[in-house]
Amino acid sequence: MRGKVDKDTCIGCGLCAAICEEIFVMDDDGKAVAKDIDIDQDNIAGAKDAEAQCPVSAIVIEE
Repeated sequence: MRGKVDKDTCIGCGLCAAICEEIFVMDDDGKAVAKDIDIDQDNIAGAKDAEAQCPVSAIVIEE
């Protein structure tokens, strides 16, 4: 599994990074990005929670 953020849709609220900092970080442009790593078992729930809570649906967790 990997996380992806649509930077055109992202509003930079930082919620995803606050929920799952192991997968999501804020970039220099103030938008969220997903780390270029596979999501391990310990972080799947957090990553999916970040996806569900994104206010603009900019996050997708891909299997």
